[in-house]
Amino acid sequence: MGKKTKLFSKTEWSWIFYDWANSVYATNISAAIFPILYSQVAGKGTTADILYGYAVSLANLLVAVLAPYLGSVADFRGMKKKLWTAFMVIGVAFTAVMGIFGSWQMMLLGFVISRIGFSGSCLFYDSFLTDVTTPERMDKVSTWGYAMGYIGGSTIPFLISIAVMLIMNMNELSMRIGVLIVPVWWLIFSLPFMKNVHQVSYVDTPPKELGRVAWKNTVNTFRHILKDKAVLFFLLAYFFYIDGVDTIISMATKYGDTLGLGSIGMVLALVVTQLVAMPFSILFGKWSKKIGSLTLIAVSVFVYAFITVIGFAMGFLVDYNEAVGLSMESAIAISSVLFWVLATLVGTVQGGIQALSRSYFGQLIPAERSGEYFGFMDIFGKFACVIGPALYELFYTITGKACFGILSIILLFLLGALFLGVGRKYFKQAEHEEING
Repeated sequence: MGKKTKLFSKTEWSWIFYDWANSVYATNISAAIFPILYSQVAGKGTTADILYGYAVSLANLLVAVLAPYLGSVADFRGMKKKLWTAFMVIGVAFTAVMGIFGSWQMMLLGFVISRIGFSGSCLFYDSFLTDVTTPERMDKVSTWGYAMGYIGGSTIPFLISIAVMLIMNMNELSMRIGVLIVPVWWLIFSLPFMKNVHQVSYVDTPPKELGRVAWKNTVNTFRHILKDKAVLFFLLAYFFYIDGVDTIISMATKYGDTLGLGSIGMVLALVVTQLVAMPFSILFGKWSKKIGSLTLIAVSVFVYAFITVIGFAMGFLVDYNEAVGLSMESAIAISSVLFWVLATLVGTVQGGIQALSRSYFGQLIPAERSGEYFGFMDIFGKFACVIGPALYELFYTITGKACFGILSIILLFLLGALFLGVGRKYFKQAEHEEING
């Protein structure tokens, strides 16, 4: 019998497990527990409560603006691991601050700095993909990263936190415990990455010239992106479709609440999204070998477009229940079922489209300058979160119907599909060049 091939190397597993480590921040801090805790401490509708939204924007803006330069610095020999470690430790430490201190001022300060630490560490984590594996294995490794993030970071510690809060009757202490689970989980499962992942591809430069050369390289990379049509069209497509993806994720419960759907049912449906996303992320890695990453990304974009249509149908039934011959109770009941359908459909493509976008981009760029390129990708991802919510609110305001707000998001997916189509010949040329060395 032949020797059995390992699924992943130790280095690949260690890289994958950082998704398992940090995803708890996205659920417990960004989405579910901390916003409720902060609102209770600050007081709903107060100036302190309103500052929360500005804090999110400030943290995202700082990371987005600094990302290309930080990525450029990370590409120098030995710098990527140091920067990842620094941002990870900052994120862990200030997340602990959010759970320990009782004042809203310290909680808000901790939130801003921890979010910078989280986002920065994820930037360097993504750019390490070119160091831990080969181009032909990137899809598989990247999709498994998202899969482990969904089941490990997004589900297990989140369910533990919910259990603690239910046992303690959702009091403030129970929510603080839910926050403090995050730095503990994050740090422990970051240890394999800290020990086994190392920078393989890098740019050499004397330490005293690092700052000047980093800035020069950032400018040169931007010029190269404008000239490299494959990278440029992919980033333009990514800008629009990832905005749509983020908008669906961030607006789902708000939209459901607007329609009068039950909050408990919506939370449970979103847990289903996480559970479905785990196996489908892995399947996307397998399917990419047969179908191709770009094709799967395009299919996912159209699935998301269909999801906006289902979202529209949900709202249409509630807003126009009399016109379609339904009582309000029946309309809400049917819309609740459609929300579960929507949540399940999102789970089938959410991890795959993000993972394959990361790995496909990693295959398009030079490995030794992955930090710079992923820094620019991070800018596109961060600033993309602006258009979708604005579109939703604009169409909601104009029509007075939330269903038209959610339907407007289809424009982002159609624009993403358009740039994928226009850039297809350049993507094919890049893939051909990679195959032929």
